[in-house]
Amino acid sequence: MDLSTKYLGLQLRTPLVASASPLSQEISGIRSLEDAGASAVVLYSLFEEQLRQESLELERDLNAGTESFAESLTYFPRTSEFHTGSEGYLDHIRKAKAAVNIPIIASLNGATLGGWTKFAKQVEQAGADAIECNIYFIPTNTEVLGSEVENTYLDVVREVKTSVHIPIAVKLSPFFSNLANMAKRLDQIGTDGLVLFNRFYQPDIDLEELAIKPNVLLSSPQELRLPLTWIGILYGRIRANLAATSGVYGPKEVIKLLMVGADVTMLCSALLRNGVGHLRHVEQGVREWMEEHEYESVQQMQGSMSQQRCPDPGAFERAQYMRAVKGLEHVLVNS
Repeated sequence: MDLSTKYLGLQLRTPLVASASPLSQEISGIRSLEDAGASAVVLYSLFEEQLRQESLELERDLNAGTESFAESLTYFPRTSEFHTGSEGYLDHIRKAKAAVNIPIIASLNGATLGGWTKFAKQVEQAGADAIECNIYFIPTNTEVLGSEVENTYLDVVREVKTSVHIPIAVKLSPFFSNLANMAKRLDQIGTDGLVLFNRFYQPDIDLEELAIKPNVLLSSPQELRLPLTWIGILYGRIRANLAATSGVYGPKEVIKLLMVGADVTMLCSALLRNGVGHLRHVEQGVREWMEEHEYESVQQMQGSMSQQRCPDPGAFERAQYMRAVKGLEHVLVNS
């Protein structure tokens, strides 16, 4: 039985990929993911704000006291010669590549053109097999048009693509007026893969402290339906690979996503809840289901339940919506 798949030009043993999470912050964690069966690991994200803050702090330290003696300006190298804290991330990539045999995908999280795009080349030189661009951009200015938001994504991806030769994936949110068109435009500028979907974390309010506080909620299996829907729509319509994330917990979720056209399925919350060893359970479950249903390979099932043959995906979606509403009405009438 062949569970191999291809993602971002990388030949993977299975479609099971560990997505960006704290599990990859230590080399021992990455080794554990490989031992449990992960076919690739997306490293924890390096944030644009981290690079900016570290650069500002270094600038302050290097310039401290230089106003006193002119010759003191020659005591230190220029700021541009320092790697600042980003060197730790680059070193982590190097160590990870030396420690495991599976692909290592760097994750860069930013929102502005030129924020972390300059760092992409260094990530490539450190040995990363690919880069996942996590463009976390929530527009709050009422004057910003939707087209400007889309162009921000496209400009960032173009900038990264021109600076490196390794494959680039873009982790998207579902909040576009026409996601299908956005996916097509990203595909047209050479994006190698789309990761569906990013989850925007929504804060809470501490009523005792009267302060905004982070509220990190792990995904649930119910969140599978959104990537399931859109991967099924996009499969066969764009050249970029399709990665599913959010709601991937067990063998059934993996199989469903492969059948609508996913190239890989990314796990995070399931591993944080159940431990890294959960990967073995998922892989075994996929193998057993494929054997029972007489599938010999992932490629054989991939896209078999997509909407590629439907001439109007919008009409198809509306038909499914109508069926769901009718089903709900039936439940209410008989309850």
